[in-house]
Amino acid sequence: MQAAPVRATAALPIPSVTGALRAMESLLMRNGQRTARRNAWTAVLEDRRRAEDRRAAQHVLEAAATRSTSAT
Repeated sequence: MQAAPVRATAALPIPSVTGALRAMESLLMRNGQRTARRNAWTAVLEDRRRAEDRRAAQHVLEAAATRSTSAT
């Protein structure tokens, strides 16, 4: 007796890496840990933004100092 032929069914979409990581995160961590991790990441992004603002301000201050020195 032969086995019935296997038919291809509609393929499920392949989850993105982000989606897969979030699914693993939800399985492995409790809500408090997940919230803490997201808060920490938000803090990292905010620190990066402030560092970029500091670099821009430093650039402006150095440019202003150079102009005033050559003007006198």
